[in-house]
Amino acid sequence: MPNLRLWKKILMPNRGEIWLANLNPRRGTEPGKTRPVLVVQSQPLLDAEHPSTLIIPLTTNLVQDAEPLRIRVRASGRLRRESDLLIDQLRAIDNRRLLEGPLTRLPQTLMAQVGDALREVLDLAEA
Repeated sequence: MPNLRLWKKILMPNRGEIWLANLNPRRGTEPGKTRPVLVVQSQPLLDAEHPSTLIIPLTTNLVQDAEPLRIRVRASGRLRRESDLLIDQLRAIDNRRLLEGPLTRLPQTLMAQVGDALREVLDLAEA
């Protein structure tokens, strides 16, 4: 009898969705633990089921007037607490770190703010 392995199908997120992800183990100043993350990777890469996803972690440790390093996200859907996006903590994670989602989806206006903040933090020319 052949040795059959059952592989769990990983659900792919969409750009602009907030998912719960396991960011452990953390190193240095990286945010760790299981926390919400915003998916910022391009939709064509997501649609191609790329094995990693670009995300921005969220925190409930709110800091006022900290743009472009932080952008406020209001509680909505299954995101139960107001949070800050940690723009300077942009990172790629393996898709197997994505545990549950989407918790909510950000409106286009807020995603435009995220894009502006990323361009500023990464010193990229505006397209």
